[in-house]
Amino acid sequence: MTTHHDSHQHDHGSGPVMERHCDVAIIGASAAGLAAALQLARQRRTVIAVDDGTPRNAPADHMHGYLGREGAAPSELVAVGRDEVRGYGGEILTGRVLAVHPAVDGRFRVQLSGGHTLLARRVLAATGIVDELPDIEGVAQRWGQDVIHCPFCHGYEVRDQRLVQVVTHPMGLHPTAVLRHLTDRLTVVLHDATGWDSGAEATVDLLEAAGVPVVRTEVRRVVTGVDGGVSGVELVDGTVLDADAVLVGTRFHARVDALAPLGVEASAHPTGLGEVLQVDPMTGQTQVPGVYAAGNLTDPSLQVLPAAAHGSRVGAMIAFSLADEDLRSGQRTSGEEGDWDARYGTGERMWSGNPNGTLVAEVGGMPPGRALDVGAGEGGDALWLAEQGWDVTASDISGAALQHLGTEAQRRGLAVTLLHRDVNAPGAFRPAAYDLVSLQYGSFLRTPEQRGLRSLLGAVAPGGTLLVVGHDLTPLREPVDPAEQTRMFDPGAYVGAEEVAAALEAEGGWRVEVVETRPRPAGAVSTHHVDDVVLRAVREG
Repeated sequence: MTTHHDSHQHDHGSGPVMERHCDVAIIGASAAGLAAALQLARQRRTVIAVDDGTPRNAPADHMHGYLGREGAAPSELVAVGRDEVRGYGGEILTGRVLAVHPAVDGRFRVQLSGGHTLLARRVLAATGIVDELPDIEGVAQRWGQDVIHCPFCHGYEVRDQRLVQVVTHPMGLHPTAVLRHLTDRLTVVLHDATGWDSGAEATVDLLEAAGVPVVRTEVRRVVTGVDGGVSGVELVDGTVLDADAVLVGTRFHARVDALAPLGVEASAHPTGLGEVLQVDPMTGQTQVPGVYAAGNLTDPSLQVLPAAAHGSRVGAMIAFSLADEDLRSGQRTSGEEGDWDARYGTGERMWSGNPNGTLVAEVGGMPPGRALDVGAGEGGDALWLAEQGWDVTASDISGAALQHLGTEAQRRGLAVTLLHRDVNAPGAFRPAAYDLVSLQYGSFLRTPEQRGLRSLLGAVAPGGTLLVVGHDLTPLREPVDPAEQTRMFDPGAYVGAEEVAAALEAEGGWRVEVVETRPRPAGAVSTHHVDDVVLRAVREG
């Protein structure tokens, strides 16, 4: 993908309302959503995941039972996973999905905070569930630390300690036998034993017969010590049971509000403890064709590892679905091209038509030669270079953008060679063919082997100049409220000036003349005052 992001369209968190097109929109970017995104990005599908930063396991400092990542912080796994997805050009946006509506062409319109939208061929919900904690004082304050709910997630860490299990539902007895094996200092408190059947009572009898103390009374509160950690459980009669940790059962609710306009609703879980979203066990598809779900949203018992595995499987199923649809239509589509064509194909200009000010400042004194404008967009830079006497090739992934450019070049009587090309295509540009290779606010997706970056550098002739100008992305690192705004581009998925500079140093044979951040030149050819990151280098030889 390569086309211009002009400064007045570049999203800094509160910019103009935008609509983007993609193959798959993923709601939620934790384990399941990221695993699906990775599968799909590796199948060359355009993937945009939207995450509001509210994962189920946010209170936990560590995750357990994840082979190869045992004991890692959940945030560490997410950070590594996001880097991996971005390495294949997948995007993760900070924001919130408010609603998903059917579109007239069979796609889905995903409504985001800030008024933005995604138009996607498939939608994957990986939003997880919300735990409803028992209404007991102190539980919420220590939740995910020494008030736990899963013996597999945190049981080993409380082994041999004084453990009080607070049972609020017959299903709460399900893990008790496992807890007994972890510690011989287990006490079970039947906080609410109304409506229990004979099976639950039989389990209690077995526990008592095995020497596990069972207390049949309600809990008033979880007691903490001077260090802030759990020290006991106070019952309604004032008795305090000493404890180093407390295990409680939760109820749960599927996060499916955004899918309501499609008629997708959660259904009761067999345990009676909450609701989940029913999906096809093979494909992960909901009752609405094209809408999928993965992870805890479909099964609350999944730890992080099986949730990621489920997301990976469903991601593969979505890839099969898209490939089959493309085969039947006889198309081999590019999601990136469709995204940019949708914006450039409106019939109206996106940009001012003026050349970028930094290009004018950097190139104005150079003798004309052969120039390659990468990500030419509607052609303000290419046309200006042609007017200065350069032999210009204008490259862009968007045919709609190049059509604008060609029409304007013809109107002005300028000769510009149009190259409809994705930078990441094999042999995208003629090697060592251009005296100037210019990438002005252009964007192309990252790949692990840096294919597009190699094509960009390889196009510069010996003695030729590489000029890369991008936006200073510092404003994009400032936090936003996902409920109020969605940032519509993920710079981490695109090759930036820093990555270009690192490649030049690693490759050698370049003389880097400028690497700096500076204000964009003002004047008639620059309509917006923002900071530019400028990289200018000359290939030696």
